[in-house]
Amino acid sequence: MRPILKIIPILALSSILAASCQNNKGKEMPSTPPKAKKIEKELSIHGDTRIDPYYWLNKREDPEVIAYLEQENVYYQAATAHTKDFQQDLFEEMKSRIKEDDSSVPYKLNEYWYATRYEKGKEYPLYTRRAGSLDAEEEIMFDCNALAADHEYFNLRGISVSPDNTFAAFGTDTISRRQYHIQVKNLKTGEVYADKIDNTTGGSVWASDNKTLFYVRKDPETLRSEKIYKHVLGTPTEQDELVYHEKDETFNVYVYKSKSRDYIVIGSNSTMTSEYHILKADNPN
Repeated sequence: MRPILKIIPILALSSILAASCQNNKGKEMPSTPPKAKKIEKELSIHGDTRIDPYYWLNKREDPEVIAYLEQENVYYQAATAHTKDFQQDLFEEMKSRIKEDDSSVPYKLNEYWYATRYEKGKEYPLYTRRAGSLDAEEEIMFDCNALAADHEYFNLRGISVSPDNTFAAFGTDTISRRQYHIQVKNLKTGEVYADKIDNTTGGSVWASDNKTLFYVRKDPETLRSEKIYKHVLGTPTEQDELVYHEKDETFNVYVYKSKSRDYIVIGSNSTMTSEYHILKADNPN
């Protein structure tokens, strides 16, 4: 039976290729793809020098770079126009295999049951919790479908609830560059405070006083996680205090709370090395 089993996928592939060829008949093929110009850039490191003719494409805001990328997009759309229906068929088939109204397994933290769920026909999750029991009324902390409505891209991460269960810090990225704005929501009133902490990893940790928040800032160019700051709720973000700065560019920093919730841990690691600094959560100053 093995030879027959091998023939079946080959026949299926042949059918797809034949159908594709038939779809292309009578259609004008796209012209040659756009070519990026070459501007030689000399780069030297560790005693070695190399020439990169496409280094100029790193300039994200350069009008010439943007124009070239737009030409590439136009070419791609033209070259794949005959597959539009097939692309949609594939998308619908893959979507049909996904449980659209799925939900996570609830977990208990500080007297609340937390869960993430999706609603059918909607793209983004809802983050929910129930007080004390799984039979309690559901509280929707974040409806990402509503939050994403005005954005072409949206991602929410790093939900961190204060020890008294009143506030939730959260990070949002709306440009797909992993540069998150951290904001704080009052879970009792539903108010999202206007202050935004820019250029972070999205994650944060509360001290035991329910007002001090530790978070990680990134280098604006390399996006390396390099600094730990602390923010006091109700104060301007410009006054946030630098707690730790990792100057070694081979290291990245992060912050989390111990399992006992008694300590705040600042970590710094590279490929072969890790180090930790520990603070008491009830003494953030």
